[in-house]
Amino acid sequence: MAECGRKALSLLEAARSRYESLQISDDVFGESGDDSSDNPFYSTSGDSDSDNYIAEVGEEDQQQQQQPPQQQHHHHHHQKRGDKESGHSGGTGGGSAAGPPGSLSRSQAEEEGWTETLQDVTVPPYNDTYGPAQKMPATATALDFFQLFVPDNCIQNMVTQTNMYAKKFQERFGSDEGWRPVTAQEMKAFLGFVTSTSVHRCESVLSIWSSGFFSNQSIALKMSQSRFEKILKYFHIVAFRPSQGSNQGLYKIQPFLDSLQQSFSCTFRPSQTQVLHEPLIDEDPVFITTCTERELRKRKKRKFSLWVRQCTSTGFICQIAVHLKDGQGTDGLATLKNKPQLHSLVAKQLCQNISGKNAIIFTGPSITSLSLFTEFSKQDIYCCGLLSTRKSDCTGLPQSMLVCGSTPAQRGQSRIMMKGSMSLISWYNKGHFRFLANAYSPTKKGLIIKRKSGEIPCPLAVEAFAAHLSYICKYDDKYSKYFIFHKPNKTWQQVFWLSISIAINNAYILYKMSDAYTVKRYSRAQFGERLVRELLDLDDCSPTQVGEAGTAAMGAK
Repeated sequence: MAECGRKALSLLEAARSRYESLQISDDVFGESGDDSSDNPFYSTSGDSDSDNYIAEVGEEDQQQQQQPPQQQHHHHHHQKRGDKESGHSGGTGGGSAAGPPGSLSRSQAEEEGWTETLQDVTVPPYNDTYGPAQKMPATATALDFFQLFVPDNCIQNMVTQTNMYAKKFQERFGSDEGWRPVTAQEMKAFLGFVTSTSVHRCESVLSIWSSGFFSNQSIALKMSQSRFEKILKYFHIVAFRPSQGSNQGLYKIQPFLDSLQQSFSCTFRPSQTQVLHEPLIDEDPVFITTCTERELRKRKKRKFSLWVRQCTSTGFICQIAVHLKDGQGTDGLATLKNKPQLHSLVAKQLCQNISGKNAIIFTGPSITSLSLFTEFSKQDIYCCGLLSTRKSDCTGLPQSMLVCGSTPAQRGQSRIMMKGSMSLISWYNKGHFRFLANAYSPTKKGLIIKRKSGEIPCPLAVEAFAAHLSYICKYDDKYSKYFIFHKPNKTWQQVFWLSISIAINNAYILYKMSDAYTVKRYSRAQFGERLVRELLDLDDCSPTQVGEAGTAAMGAK
């Protein structure tokens, strides 16, 4: 038994050293406590929270082996995240013998330059620095880090616009006796109250003033409930509709998104490896399991999708793209009903700032396509993407690689074809997984290292994809728990609080990478609580509710 444990441990050590060579830092974003020491790359159970299209690339689980093939890769609430590919859709009715639309026959593929002769591919070194752009002092507070993204002038703008909107509203609908113009200090407190719902996981911010479970007397004294509700009623970032604008549907929040974007770019430079995906932002699963269906149906469906470009070494979100569904807005994206076309436009939008830097981008099936990757390679952006015969645009790819052969494949077997520096990989691990990549050499071998089954051979591109993306999914699972729970009805407000949540998570990553972390060692929960108290200008300097992880962190000081 002990020998078995030692073997598992040595496999994990081998995994860790391999993944470090793939540029993944161990746990820059982790909580204090058990999570940090665990292997950040693969989950071990078939139905664990971090299981999705990424972890599955290397997943072996006894339960999965007993399931029929078409159910193997479907888990509970993760279908929204990324575009999960069952990996062998080609063999289970997803692709006929003719292959997906746009794919090439054998003779066409030869004419187009696809060949089974492999050659080495080298990606030039990354020509940008990596890490925080400025050194923060050891005395920097949670608010200092947050204000790198939401500075005083941004809060002052909210004050001005909210007061303008209140004036306009009252001119139209009659005066509001209880209203007085909001101040910058009150606006900070207002942000603090709503942010507190991310720390205490409470859907109604008003329960702070109640006598129930989520009441919080220590912060309730800073402002009366009626005053808070007045500010909530009039809160605006843009009070008046502009005469013309590129993104009409989001005009009420666009200036804030623009300034946030600029501050993300100015404060942090991502590593060479980055991922484009939709983070997990839907309802809290705990809430869903305790909520009746009728209540669920009453909840409005989200009218926007949010895509990000995220650094795979730290989890820092470098860029956000918001797309309104149902044809709202006139940004050109709304008119596109074709999903791959829409997603490739989103991808171009997210990557507009990284051309010429030799970055490596990982993508899910809805973005992966030969035309997009070819376009990116001309801008010195290298790619590695999971490919789905159902969800990807397969135009220009050889059919022979997209449909399953009649001979059964062995686990870990792969076939590769190349066109120029682009490799199309078909790899078998209880189902066919296909990848399109020009970021890794097809001649280089990799390994998926599992606790149960040991080593599964694969091309290096597959190992890199599994490692980097599992890491990001672990990040999302952990940090989506700290999103602001307050649920407004208006779309622009939903986007606003979501982007504030992302800014706070980014602020925590910068805090973890700074000297300030060595002084206090706050967990993410404690950092959130500190931020709330500093926004409310409360004097005491210790977090009020320290969880188990927090206690461990405080003890480590």
